[in-house]
Amino acid sequence: MEELLYDFISLNVKCPVCKKSFMGKETLVDGKPGIKLNIEISKNKGTIYLSSIYESYNYRCDIELIKGEIAKFTCPNCLSEITSKIECEDCNAQMISFLLDIGGKANICSRIGCKSHFLEIDDISSTLKKLYHLGDFKGPLPEGIEETGESKEIIESGTYLHTYCPHCNKSLIEKGLVKLKISKENEEIGFIFLSPYLNVFTSKSTVVLPEEHVVGDIKCFHCNTSLIDKNEKCGECGSPAAKIAVSARTKFIDFYICSKKGCRWHGLDEDDLHDIELEDSLEW
Repeated sequence: MEELLYDFISLNVKCPVCKKSFMGKETLVDGKPGIKLNIEISKNKGTIYLSSIYESYNYRCDIELIKGEIAKFTCPNCLSEITSKIECEDCNAQMISFLLDIGGKANICSRIGCKSHFLEIDDISSTLKKLYHLGDFKGPLPEGIEETGESKEIIESGTYLHTYCPHCNKSLIEKGLVKLKISKENEEIGFIFLSPYLNVFTSKSTVVLPEEHVVGDIKCFHCNTSLIDKNEKCGECGSPAAKIAVSARTKFIDFYICSKKGCRWHGLDEDDLHDIELEDSLEW
């Protein structure tokens, strides 16, 4: 999930056993409350504050950390050991897992000096909406995103939209295009490739799709789960709409596209309409 996370996003984590926060407000690391843990290395015990900034490896610790040694971490609240059943893919040490207060887990290697880490997201749409919310973002706005006097983001035409399956969380981008699995009413199965740029309408498919033809189903090519949302219809022609998840760097949103060939309608979830506006939003 690293490609989803923008610089300077701060993660709040808690104990997987007692569910209490690890955030040590009394000690800052990288200008944010550090992740407070008890640490033990070669029978030396102390307290460590890890940076809560994603992709930062800074810390404060009151004992010496020896590179290559395996550390034991315990919760400062309930004193339970923080472990997991996952082995580090880089060094084979045991990973340790924290709960994210926005949903999911953060995993880091227990070997001092190893930078292996990854996130597990339970519900990518709801979790990353919170993570990417502009009100919590302190860095400069990326190119293509503007903030109006009403604090609404405008995603401009031509903006590259990072596209993901809302079910398995995997990227739908392949060789620079949005790849979707489609089936026709005669059960013929193929793939359609869409431009990932907002309001660029180029597409190609491995099966013949006549104009104004409504496909039978649209699925993720990874997990084979249908992307058709039974509660959403095209705002122009009334055809079934498919839901994908897209990111424009500072915001993660549910995005709907029409299942009819040639229809350029697209739309946002009602909750996102309060915060986001798509330039030329009547066309995909």
